[in-house]
Amino acid sequence: MKLFFDGAKVQTVSEFHCAFSKLLGIEDYYGKNFHALRDVLSTGVERPCHLVWENSEASKIGLGNDFNLIIQIFEEARQQDERYGWVDRFTYELK
Repeated sequence: MKLFFDGAKVQTVSEFHCAFSKLLGIEDYYGKNFHALRDVLSTGVERPCHLVWENSEASKIGLGNDFNLIIQIFEEARQQDERYGWVDRFTYELK
């Protein structure tokens, strides 16, 4: 599964969580916080999953330090899948 996330539309943490949950179709039960993001990425996303964050620089400017926290959570999920040796993994790229 390849997901495209448009960073031009994400300038706040609230906008990120709304857009992310909508992208995955989990709006009804996603907690819209960083703990929920970590949970979803570690166990709740069907693999393989490649997330492409387009216009990520625009989000980085708008989100500030929260952008780094989101990327840290993405990276933790990616590394977890790698450590477990899973063939089908969560990956991401920033464009």
